[in-house]
Amino acid sequence: MTFSIAGRCGRTGMLGVAITTSSISVGARCPWVRAGCGAVSTQNITDPELGPVILDALAAGRGAEEAVAEAVRRPHIEYRQLTVVDSSGEVAHFTGEHILGIHAVAQGDGCVAAGNLLAHDGVARVMVETFTAAAGRHLAQRLLDALAAGVDCGGEQGPVHSAALTVAHEQSWPLVDLRVDWEDDGPVARLQKLWRAYEPQMEDYLTRAANPAAAPSYGVAGDP
Repeated sequence: MTFSIAGRCGRTGMLGVAITTSSISVGARCPWVRAGCGAVSTQNITDPELGPVILDALAAGRGAEEAVAEAVRRPHIEYRQLTVVDSSGEVAHFTGEHILGIHAVAQGDGCVAAGNLLAHDGVARVMVETFTAAAGRHLAQRLLDALAAGVDCGGEQGPVHSAALTVAHEQSWPLVDLRVDWEDDGPVARLQKLWRAYEPQMEDYLTRAANPAAAPSYGVAGDP
């Protein structure tokens, strides 16, 4: 009931996840990123605690494989599907024995895609191929393109209703954190529209945090 891609940009060191699912508010539970550490998706029958657990292990110096190995010692892991990319681009994944429906994992250079209840087992591979082919683009765009490619090649067996995109760079907060919590039809297309609106403003928000006096006008009533 979920498919996702986690990736790292080799040029900038950005880390991120794009994800979509049939249930509400996938962005609140499944994707986790931390600058300088990694990007994680915890999906299928989700345990949100696994995201911070894996990121903490990466922050402590473990690689992606070691971090996943620690996480899979936790209870009920047979119901979980995990993907990880660390700050060096190493990837790791885990799929428990009770994962729902057709499921698949594919990995490439600095990325890993996975899903369950898929229309067919080629969805993850198409996502990785799309991500890899766009190495010169912004990481957020590459992740979104890969997610859209997963939808276009069949995606889940049923409709998806929520989607999320989160990317970490140099700050302690995400550079990008966009969510579609519920859409009757086409949450990934809606997420793409949000990204197109957000991208031109993204650097302005960083300036407002670092140097408010140099920030551009807010463009609202009462703002000189």
